[in-house]
Amino acid sequence: MKKVGNFLLKKGFVTWGLLLFVWQIAAMINNSEFLPGPLQTLRGGREIVANGVLFQYIGISFLRIFTGWGLGIAAAVPIGLLIGQFGAVRRIFEPLINFFRFIPAIGFLTLFLMWFGVGEESKIAIIIYATMFPVIINTIAGVTGINRTAVQVALSQGASPAQIFFTVTIPASVPHIFTGIRLGLSGAIVSIVAAEMLAAQKGIGYLIYTSRLYFRTDWIFVGIVTLGLTGYFSDRLLRFVGRTALKRFGVADQK
Repeated sequence: MKKVGNFLLKKGFVTWGLLLFVWQIAAMINNSEFLPGPLQTLRGGREIVANGVLFQYIGISFLRIFTGWGLGIAAAVPIGLLIGQFGAVRRIFEPLINFFRFIPAIGFLTLFLMWFGVGEESKIAIIIYATMFPVIINTIAGVTGINRTAVQVALSQGASPAQIFFTVTIPASVPHIFTGIRLGLSGAIVSIVAAEMLAAQKGIGYLIYTSRLYFRTDWIFVGIVTLGLTGYFSDRLLRFVGRTALKRFGVADQK
């Protein structure tokens, strides 16, 4: 029995069960239009699954997310490596990084709509912006925090600066880069929801925002739960990739 209890705790079943229990109790003491319960939310979800809207919107939102996230990573990792490796570059650009990282992506939505239009480009640009700063900052931290002894050993064996960079600096920075990539994914999801609420006609953010017009609070909860579950399982998949493909770089199963 103790083993079963430990298994349920480890796998999170107790946590999810407790959350559903508290949610149901809260729904029972409130109006269903104000706070629908889990069963009512499930019924609402079945409605928009039956007409094909939910899966269509999930596909649209996550195509935007993964496109912008991937482009943001591709741009941010080289920038972070460059800033972290060269002190002069870091002194020039670190103030800019620390300035812009405190401006939320949604703050640029109006500008991006003016610059890129109301199509996919503006939404992807917002995701790229939201993704880049966690990746850049963690990459810089990885480069500047490497073990200097390893660098000295490589120098003593006649390695050139370029060889040290590619064989010591980058491999040692991979765990920090991976952490930044995970944080960038959460930032990408948050930013696309805000963008779809204000400047889209399809997507999970659009579903959440427009459901208020029909007084369908259950649909709003469907959108929220969908975002949470898809983000949760995307992160679990990313962690699996990290601990399998990047284990030799010191990437453990991060929490």
